[in-house]
Amino acid sequence: MGGMKLIREVYTGVDWPLLDSFSDRTFSQRKAWIDFVCETQAGDPVVARIEDAGVTVGFFVGVIVRRMGFQILGSPFPGWTTPYMGFNLRHDVSRADAVDALIRYAFCELGCHHLEISDPYLTGEHFRDVRVKAQLVRTFRSNLLMTEDELFARMDGGGCRSCIRKAARSGVVIEEAAPDGFAAEYFTQLEDVFDKQNMRPTYGMNRVEALIRHVYPTGDLLLLRARDSDGRSIATGIFAGFNDISYFWGNASLREYQIVRPNEAMLWYAMKYWKRRGVHWYYWGGDGAYKKKYGGDTVIYQQFRASGSIVTSMLRDAGRMLYYAPGGWNRRIFNLRSRADPSIARRDGFHAMIK
Repeated sequence: MGGMKLIREVYTGVDWPLLDSFSDRTFSQRKAWIDFVCETQAGDPVVARIEDAGVTVGFFVGVIVRRMGFQILGSPFPGWTTPYMGFNLRHDVSRADAVDALIRYAFCELGCHHLEISDPYLTGEHFRDVRVKAQLVRTFRSNLLMTEDELFARMDGGGCRSCIRKAARSGVVIEEAAPDGFAAEYFTQLEDVFDKQNMRPTYGMNRVEALIRHVYPTGDLLLLRARDSDGRSIATGIFAGFNDISYFWGNASLREYQIVRPNEAMLWYAMKYWKRRGVHWYYWGGDGAYKKKYGGDTVIYQQFRASGSIVTSMLRDAGRMLYYAPGGWNRRIFNLRSRADPSIARRDGFHAMIK
């Protein structure tokens, strides 16, 4: 313990094929995704080599952002529409030692005030620093190593399997979409979904455009479209994947056509797509009854954060409490403001910092 250290790489000189060769590498740690985050969050990329006794044993990736005068190292940070980042390490390397080295590096060398990290391979046992706080998050995960018949059988009968069959009977067709014009199509449908709840999307169309522009050329992004029997586009979805992990990023649909169940058919198509590509896990991206019905196992993972001072930690806690206050009054204020000025929904302000 204590001998491990992080050394920041020159971003233009990073050996990306070397990083991508790690078995624990995820889509959101790759260059295209980091560039997407940096563009949409006005951030600075951090790719750090991890050395132990002069030997490279892994890498860390994150992005530095500045919010309200604070310098934050996120890997990732709430509001980035990014699930995981964190470490890529050799199998024999102590993740606890890597975490200790990262905390020293973030506060002492990078001069950050706050650090947040979500890594699918980290647990509470890997954190020994008393400043670290953890938040438990529930999601669902499907094992794509099962056969298609097994995956289908695990789905809820009335709430999912029957819906997929209904979509087929109704003439719904799922197609893999090209990137041109897809962001506008998706976002129009997303606005229709939010309008049902008298709300605005929490991100703007520019976020979707940036995601597609950076990530789609790598092959890590699947764009799907559902058409009805008359050929109308009635639902769209965005899914990411690389190595062992695939991920449900988002989907949208037009309310008047949801009766023919395009969403269930589209999500089932996505699962089969990543399965055919040899991906092990399909993560459903958060909690929700409509995700549970697809038969995935419940997974509890932890998001970790540490602050360089008690004041910073208290501000972070207070911000989160305000965001999730009963009734979500601050979110309603944000939605009302964004209706009056749609550009607000396209900016990342305090609501993204405290989410």
